[in-house]
Amino acid sequence: MSLEKFFNPQSVAIVGASSQKTKVGYEILHNMIQAGFPGKLYPVNNKADVIEGLKCFPDVPSIGDVPDLVVIVVPAPVVPGIMIQCGKVGVKAVIIITAGFKEVGKDGLALEQRVLQTAIQYGIRVIGPNCLGLIAPSRHINASFGGDLPAVGGIGYLSQSGALLAAILDMANASGIGFSKLVSIGNKIDVNELDLVAALGDDDETRVIAGYLESITDGNSFVRRAELISNTKPILLIKSGGTTVGAKAATSHTGSMAGGETAYEAGFERAGIIRCNSIEQQFNYAEAFAMQPLPVGNNVVIITNAGGPGIMAADAIEREGLGFAKLTQATMDKLASFLPAAANIHNPIDVLGDALADRYEFALDAALDDPGVDIALVVLTPQAMTECSPTAEAIVRIVRKKPQKTVLACFIGAQKITEALRILRAGNIPQYFSPEDAVDVIKAMTDHVRWQNKPKRVVKLFPVNRHKVEIIIERHIRQGMREVGESDAKEILDAYGFVTPKGALATTPEQAANIADQIGYPVVLKIWSQDIIHKSDVGGVKLGLRNAQEVMDAFDLMMYRIPRKVPQAQILGVFVQQMCKGVREVILGMNRDPRFGPLMMFGMGGTMVEVMKDVSFYLAPLTSDEAKQMLMGTRTYKMLQGVRGEEGVDIEAIAEGLQRLSQLVTEFPQIQELDINPYVVGPEGTVPIAVDARMSVEKE
Repeated sequence: MSLEKFFNPQSVAIVGASSQKTKVGYEILHNMIQAGFPGKLYPVNNKADVIEGLKCFPDVPSIGDVPDLVVIVVPAPVVPGIMIQCGKVGVKAVIIITAGFKEVGKDGLALEQRVLQTAIQYGIRVIGPNCLGLIAPSRHINASFGGDLPAVGGIGYLSQSGALLAAILDMANASGIGFSKLVSIGNKIDVNELDLVAALGDDDETRVIAGYLESITDGNSFVRRAELISNTKPILLIKSGGTTVGAKAATSHTGSMAGGETAYEAGFERAGIIRCNSIEQQFNYAEAFAMQPLPVGNNVVIITNAGGPGIMAADAIEREGLGFAKLTQATMDKLASFLPAAANIHNPIDVLGDALADRYEFALDAALDDPGVDIALVVLTPQAMTECSPTAEAIVRIVRKKPQKTVLACFIGAQKITEALRILRAGNIPQYFSPEDAVDVIKAMTDHVRWQNKPKRVVKLFPVNRHKVEIIIERHIRQGMREVGESDAKEILDAYGFVTPKGALATTPEQAANIADQIGYPVVLKIWSQDIIHKSDVGGVKLGLRNAQEVMDAFDLMMYRIPRKVPQAQILGVFVQQMCKGVREVILGMNRDPRFGPLMMFGMGGTMVEVMKDVSFYLAPLTSDEAKQMLMGTRTYKMLQGVRGEEGVDIEAIAEGLQRLSQLVTEFPQIQELDINPYVVGPEGTVPIAVDARMSVEKE
């Protein structure tokens, strides 16, 4: 169901409206009146006849009309009864401001469940409970107790914290930042972050979606929808707090390193969501995205009246990996014809400390005409001769004449630039107080453009033997076995095109030596027990055994020592395996996140993986480009390419391994954790070997 009745109601009832100024019910009714709401307002309170000059009704049915929107501000125990009243008269949109639900414990949760059942029964959409309310400035709606109605603008904001939204509203009103919609979602009994991001994505008034979230209800659906929206509108989110939902004791290296925040990071990257570290950074970004066109490239020109701030901006541009626009000779000649001889006509363009508004106007006009300039950053410090406000007016004038390119301002000061800042904001020029903040915004904008221009996602599907995998997994689940033994795990990998080393299980030292003779030396011995996950920790792995005697001695030593170290373990024997040689050892892995699904991992392999933690994560399913980006996201990547004359390895083969693993865990949601470690890789043209595998499964 559409959220239209929340954002554009023709009539609003406030249940719990009050004439006492200390009550939330008074504040919401007062805010709706002050906002100039053009529709009908119905105060509901069974102890009053008139509130704020409006006729008051004892209950919802007595209104005699069906309000488009009902705002409930009564004690929590009364709310379920009010919801029934709303349902019976046909109300379809309700905001529950009231606190005292699941956030206070079991009794509150039971109340919340009653409210939800009524909402489902009557088809009512609900925002809240335990929320600040909703604001739609262009519709003159302030159904909140957060403060005054803000200016109309292009930022749509959603927040899981009502208190934070109130603070943001106060900050925005102090600085003149405008919004299309602001919504506090509270306990998310019904309307959640996915509903609101989707609604704001379809909203013509909203140019930028921003928000504060503590959790995401359905990560998979959220990522899919946000990915579509990010192609037309930037999404800027602050995400706080980790998640332990569905967490289990991880048995794999991947599981131990893939925390809840890792999944959020991977989900945001997939969806093109820009994660912000603070409210200040979020609004730095939001204003630029809302006010300015996206840059077509990353080449920046700086125009400044002060050498120091110009150098600071140039340093920040270099640190962020942005381009430094190289001006054409024609542009430099044009600048030289007007600027003083002492001015710098290269980039940064220094118009000198005595520059009046006309120099800034001329320089910006010329720079925006240069084909090598994608973005202009205008830096000003208020010196003795500086015309702050006229310069701001000149910038606005030029940008209105030439709106195609991105222009940001960095006026550094306080009292002397106050009026200039008002002029810049009114003219849709985002302003920052430090060059570093301005360049951080430019970086965010260019990164977003790069994300939007990425190739269309095409996930390759390999020919595999799914039936073989189904049999193994179903057997484990039927027998209640969570851990998949190494032999079965390798059978699964074989079915998906991985190459595994030769080997067999031995129960006597002589049998082990015989297997080794057949495989060929050197060999590896591994203890074989479902109860021992990390074999190396108990001395259960012996490498590089070169003859039958070494094999038998190693077998005897394992079978003597390990039962004493792990007396509860059932040991079935020792696995004798071909020892694989390669240039590098890496790890491919997956941990299934309860909200976002399979989270792929790549990194340096071997026993040091959890010590070095040189890993990268990405959500499955993976494209070829995404698999390569995972490799490039690690320090290991440079070693894989080859350093100081060492031969590199087959990057494409590793990327294919990640894609095959991605296909496996996507097609079999029963697989909860999976490590291939080490995955031994060699030079281009050689076949990687999945030397060891660890896997756990659960019923869906």
